[in-house]
Amino acid sequence: MINFNVPPVVGKEEQYISEAIRKNRKLSGDGPFTNKCNTWFQTEFNTPKALITTSCTHALEMTAILCNIQPGDEVIAPSYTFVSTVNAFVLRGAKIVFVDIRPDTMNIDEKLIEAAVTEKTRVIVPVHYAGVSCDMDKIMEIARKYNLYVVEDAAQGVMSKYKGKALGTIGDFGCYSFHETKNYSMGEGGAILIQNNDFIERAEIIREKGTDRSKFFRGQVDKYSWVDIGSSFLPSELNAAYLYAQLEEANLINDDRLNSWNLYKEGLKTLAEQGLIELPYIPEECEHNAHMFYIKLKNLEERSNLINYLKNKEILSVFHYVPLHSAKAGIDFGRFNGEDIYTTRESERLLRLPLYYGLSKSNIEYIIETIINFFI
Repeated sequence: MINFNVPPVVGKEEQYISEAIRKNRKLSGDGPFTNKCNTWFQTEFNTPKALITTSCTHALEMTAILCNIQPGDEVIAPSYTFVSTVNAFVLRGAKIVFVDIRPDTMNIDEKLIEAAVTEKTRVIVPVHYAGVSCDMDKIMEIARKYNLYVVEDAAQGVMSKYKGKALGTIGDFGCYSFHETKNYSMGEGGAILIQNNDFIERAEIIREKGTDRSKFFRGQVDKYSWVDIGSSFLPSELNAAYLYAQLEEANLINDDRLNSWNLYKEGLKTLAEQGLIELPYIPEECEHNAHMFYIKLKNLEERSNLINYLKNKEILSVFHYVPLHSAKAGIDFGRFNGEDIYTTRESERLLRLPLYYGLSKSNIEYIIETIINFFI
């Protein structure tokens, strides 16, 4: 059976976990490996502050607090995304205003955002689907015009770039995921990237359960106390040790995935030229990280048939998000601005193929051959 996903292992994960246990004697958050991870992101992605967290969900929740979201505020986001993207703001009392997506990238349609802005709007949340950037120039232009925050949901975007800038470093805040399904994993984990120095101290406090404990450890205060709202957003050193082993080999993982992605694209090109499937589109200004390879089928029925066909051939493929605006909570906590032209239609056509670090060329060739045979 060819699995849809296999969590990455590059070699030093067990060594570093053992080091955390036996040498550092530090298992809770903000130990040596946590600090190494934070420093890696700050250095590699040229961002003022990066803090790894227990999940991308928690990173997003931190941004909602930092943006001072209040009941009745509105947040603009695509409906085609994971629930955490919007749940973080709903938890603070916000109403979600869903905007249709572009059919070419599956990202929020930047041309429709301004029409969704009201006097209650506080935040725009672009989601970089499949590690391919949204049109951040246009989004930042709208945000500046209306004095809005931009929170990049770059859960899938580690190592991706937009016009040379790392995703997650363009808006006010960026959020990454290190779930086991992502390019770089710590089992469960995430990170928040902060571009404005004015937010750094409060982010540290929120992440430390609302205390100034970080300042205490730096010797800036002689004791720490409860100074703000917050929660326990620090990951264990064991998780951080696992992640750091992969960050050291970030380019190795990225190159391997890109090679697999390119093999898929080349092998399935003929079907696309015949109009039987559609392949992913990468805008010229975007440098992607091969987070996923998907194809689009004619309709929902054909997608279901292909999923079953591949499963019978011992290949696991999956569809992705059910649009949030069609869910019960989406109806309760949000509204769709304008017309849903592409969100539902495109979501029902999209099929994700196996893609992970170490996926063999022979397996990719078998998957391609099987998909071709489906259409014969």
